[in-house]
Amino acid sequence: MASKEGGNGTVGRRLAHVFPHALPVVLAYLVIGIPCGVLEAQIGFGPLLALAFSSTFYTGAGQFVLPQMVLAGMPLPTTIASIVLVSSRQLLYSAGLAPYLGKGSRLDAFALAATVTDESFGVNLDRFAGDAGWDVRDGLLLNLLCMFSWALANAAGVLVGGMVSLPTALMSFGMTSIFVCLLLGQLRDGSTYVAALVSALLVLACKLVGLQGAAVLLGAAGGVVCGLAWQVWARSGGIRS
Repeated sequence: MASKEGGNGTVGRRLAHVFPHALPVVLAYLVIGIPCGVLEAQIGFGPLLALAFSSTFYTGAGQFVLPQMVLAGMPLPTTIASIVLVSSRQLLYSAGLAPYLGKGSRLDAFALAATVTDESFGVNLDRFAGDAGWDVRDGLLLNLLCMFSWALANAAGVLVGGMVSLPTALMSFGMTSIFVCLLLGQLRDGSTYVAALVSALLVLACKLVGLQGAAVLLGAAGGVVCGLAWQVWARSGGIRS
């Protein structure tokens, strides 16, 4: 008898449901994880350590920050504080997904929140909002597929890091390109355009005044607030959103 996995039936059926949505992020992570692994090799990581590190310390941008700051000779407290600030955006992601996690078990909800990243958050939020059949375990499976592709790419990067010279600065732009692709799929009405524009301007302003670590958090928060304000104003008769 086939084992059941909640609302989407067998494990195979659930995987078939989730994998097409995970595939763009999985492929992108395979590309940008390699230069991250190359950087990790420069601070002494081996493939197994990179694999374990990427599966537990799973923050994307924060994982790029660590080897760069170590190579720059930054003090440990400064490095930790920078990574915490860069990763603090995860608080917003958990809050954004919380309304959709009530129907799943607490363990599944915890595991989903613990494995979410920028890109998987965007895909999950879109699925939860637009697909009535998308449940907590679907979201968790998507997160795990993305996480394992990232971890494998980091391990591969460590392996090849000593053998070839890779333009890591250029390849790291792959992370930015993922956000651009996700953003274009979310621009649907006036409020989303306002949120995107305000977020971009706030991040740019923060970086110009030296608030590198808090730029993403402040930009995201400001964009959400302005987007919601625009939506309320439009619905009250201001303009058609």
